[in-house]
Amino acid sequence: MILLENITKYYHSVLGHQYIFQNLNFEIPGGHNIAILGANGAGKSTLFRLIAGSEYPNKGTIISDLSISWPVALATGIHQQMTGRENTRFIGRINGVADLDAYEKRVKGFAELGQHYDLPVKTYSSGMRPRLAFACSIAIDFDVYLIDEVTSVGDASFRRKAKKALFERSEQANVIMVSHDMKELRQFCDSAIVLSKGNLTFYNDLEEGIKHYQAL
Repeated sequence: MILLENITKYYHSVLGHQYIFQNLNFEIPGGHNIAILGANGAGKSTLFRLIAGSEYPNKGTIISDLSISWPVALATGIHQQMTGRENTRFIGRINGVADLDAYEKRVKGFAELGQHYDLPVKTYSSGMRPRLAFACSIAIDFDVYLIDEVTSVGDASFRRKAKKALFERSEQANVIMVSHDMKELRQFCDSAIVLSKGNLTFYNDLEEGIKHYQAL
């Protein structure tokens, strides 16, 4: 369970505060693999960052006793000046990984970065950064994995590998996923949350959620 209590989130602009959520109260139930559905700009990525704790609400509290990944594929938490190896060990430490050497080995093998693993992330291509972020996340035993457009991670071969790893993780953990690919959502998810005009609606049945989303 992830509980959002009186969440207000806005961004500053020359036109004043641009509100994403205002006094939002919502419970994201546990035990589900959830698709997050909403139009562009509805706040899907903002919601992910709030849940992950990589961004804070302007008001309100998010409560959970679950271990939650950062939004995979957004490369959140990856430091541009650090190498892939340095990022891996840093992420491992802050997430309480006991055996950093073993974790580093798993990440390096999964990310398939070759010699770039020891180069600064700022030198990486746009496809390499999310591969590192995905590898760092999937190698940690989280209760909930936040997945943002997993099909955008790397080339076709790596995407197949990433999906397989995610399927294996979802047998023991839960997934909250953003994707514009309905086929992909149907592969991973059993339920949905629809974002519309700052409100969230949970659908226990994924198809009902998709139907609502497509009618917006």
